[in-house]
Amino acid sequence: MTFSLPDEFAEAVQAALEEWERSEKVRRLWERDSTLWTGADEASWLGWLDIVDEQVHHLGALQAYSADVKSRGYSDALLLGMGGSSLGPEVLSRTFGQQTLHPRFHVLDSTDPAQVRSFEQRVDLSRTLFIVASKSGTTLEPNALLKFFFDEVQQMVGPEAGARFTAITDPGSRLEKQAADLGFLHVFHGVADIGGRFSALSHFGLVPAATMGLDVARLLASATAMKDLCRVETPIHENPGAVLGAILGVGGTSGRDKITLIPSPGIQVLGAWLEQLIAESTGKQGKALIPVDGEPRVEADQYGADRVFVYLRLEDGVDPAQDAVVSGLEVAGHPVVRISVTDEFGLAGEFFRWEFATAVAGSIMGINPFNQPDVEASKIATRRLTSAFEASGTLPAETPFHVEEEIKLFADRGYASKLVPEDGEEASLEALLGAHLEQISDGDYFALLAYLEMNEEHQEELQAIRELVLEWKGVATCLGFG
Repeated sequence: MTFSLPDEFAEAVQAALEEWERSEKVRRLWERDSTLWTGADEASWLGWLDIVDEQVHHLGALQAYSADVKSRGYSDALLLGMGGSSLGPEVLSRTFGQQTLHPRFHVLDSTDPAQVRSFEQRVDLSRTLFIVASKSGTTLEPNALLKFFFDEVQQMVGPEAGARFTAITDPGSRLEKQAADLGFLHVFHGVADIGGRFSALSHFGLVPAATMGLDVARLLASATAMKDLCRVETPIHENPGAVLGAILGVGGTSGRDKITLIPSPGIQVLGAWLEQLIAESTGKQGKALIPVDGEPRVEADQYGADRVFVYLRLEDGVDPAQDAVVSGLEVAGHPVVRISVTDEFGLAGEFFRWEFATAVAGSIMGINPFNQPDVEASKIATRRLTSAFEASGTLPAETPFHVEEEIKLFADRGYASKLVPEDGEEASLEALLGAHLEQISDGDYFALLAYLEMNEEHQEELQAIRELVLEWKGVATCLGFG
């Protein structure tokens, strides 16, 4: 890993690394010292530090499972999960593609009806292995997807339906009990002290990898090599996780909080995994690192001074145009981090590097990177809404402040009042959206949260909107499909 940083930024990173060395913070991290962060429950969520070694002991079982999947002749495998349970497997699936004599691998992490229907039509349900991934076993979305697909398969094959399903879940979860009741083919356990977004090297990532027919031993070798480089014995300035974490953390405390990811085409999908890891770990207490993935390119001088660019360069799949873009960013004085990834199996090493770096960045920013208060609040609110729907058959009514043809605009009363004309005249949809976007100022970011089917047509249209806003306002832009 190499980096090019403006002088003041470089000096702050150097100071942070020296402080980490002086206070033996890498040692304290490996010893699970929660005072490195906020002194709360951080020590209870550091199982990812040792999971690579544990998975080496499970290698034989994973290889046997992979051979069993291959022997059963499935045409497809469909993973049903959300967020941390799905993004790691999706990175591997879309990077490596289908392996000879193994099933095509798909990931469904959306409850959008059109998205569910497209997957239902994409696979042969009678020859598909379903993998239900849920750490707690209580997450609403994978449970709904399980019920839907289990009913579909049961109508086709009757009592044998359970044998088409595998579960990945923590020991003793509700999903484990449900899997036993329904006669699932396999149940693989997660680890209680690993949060979902840090679980890519646990069974949540490696069971899907084995299902695909990937060389799990080679993935673990890559992760082991990176883990060893991040240990106490490595000098602080050579520790790849600590150095990256210092750059991210200092950026987050000095206004360079937009982490703009530039992965090589062959590992492009890694950005989606990094997006959740970084955003969910650092976005709390009024602080955040904003990961920017898949953003359209503009000229170097159109970017603001609130960014750090990270170039994940796949050495056996280099894009010369990307090389030129990154060189241009360096010449323009933007902070640029270059990470060399030897081949696709190096993704496992990157999983560990970025998990370690996120832990370091969280410490520098003074937050607990392992909790998820907003996620839990959202789950509670969702359960409240679904319970109300089950009781009454309807959801609470929401009143739009503007309706034009089939488009409805919603906002709280205070914000809506900022958008409408002061003279009280009826504003057009175009005027209201323009007034909304005019609220964007330097240092902000623009996010599109699209509760739509994720397909090429929608992707192109939404990317075009990102590009327009980026060129108009010069702020970071994000896109996520719900």
